Amino acid sequence: MPTTAPRKWLITGADKGLGASAARAALDRGDRVVVTVLDVNGRHPLTAEFPTTFRAFHLDARDHDRMHAVVAEADKAFGGIDVLINNAGYGLAALAEETPAEKYRPLFEVNFFGLTEMTRAVLPVMRRQRSGHIINLSSTAGFGATAGFSFYSASKFAVEGYSEALAQEVRHLGIRVTIVEPGPFRSDFAGPSLDSKLSAIADYAERGAWVESYVKTRHGTQPNDPAKFGPAMFRLVDADDPPLRLPLGVEAIQHLKDEMSNVASELDRWQDLSRSTTFQA
Repeated sequence: MPTTAPRKWLITGADKGLGASAARAALDRGDRVVVTVLDVNGRHPLTAEFPTTFRAFHLDARDHDRMHAVVAEADKAFGGIDVLINNAGYGLAALAEETPAEKYRPLFEVNFFGLTEMTRAVLPVMRRQRSGHIINLSSTAGFGATAGFSFYSASKFAVEGYSEALAQEVRHLGIRVTIVEPGPFRSDFAGPSLDSKLSAIADYAERGAWVESYVKTRHGTQPNDPAKFGPAMFRLVDADDPPLRLPLGVEAIQHLKDEMSNVASELDRWQDLSRSTTFQA
């Protein structure tokens, strides 16, 4: 993707936090940016500062029909979409047995189905261009699940599987896909953007207490700076051969390494049983 001409970005869930950081970094570099926000009037503080290169549109990530209209507006505003960042999402801290459908279904509607439908809406634009970069926000919990975040982990595992297959399907069209796996950022994830359901079953009391402690103490103490997320995304889209996966933060790197080590160790330990189903000549 050429770096001389301004890029055109579409970033979902950019009211604040990581999405707003990416928008700011792109605008500061002279790029064109369209964001989606929850404000029903599409208000965003960056509008006044960048009146000619920034647009904000209201979008609820569960409103899949409206996504096509937003993409059409973004395409019309700046003549294409070079980078899509699927950032809209939220967390759910709850134990698997105690999480009712009315909690986990909306989570998937936003974290997974909202992402896939926005991607489907943008792909015709990128196919027309024969270029583009789709950046899907996962989590370290999407690579190695965390107890107490079972359905959140599941929604991000779904993002990873979808994105990995998508990357293979669109690469020949000049479209790249990257899964970004942030470690803990000092954003609203452990604050207003985190839904939680504390344990009521005695057998889960210890884990429930851990989740409660996380909810109460994690917000505002995370080790990663949201302001550095946007510049990191710029380095990513500048790369000639961007990675399929990009963990962000020291904790994220270690989490992935630990998970890969555990999987490799278990695979070696159980390979005799794994091989036992092979047809014998």
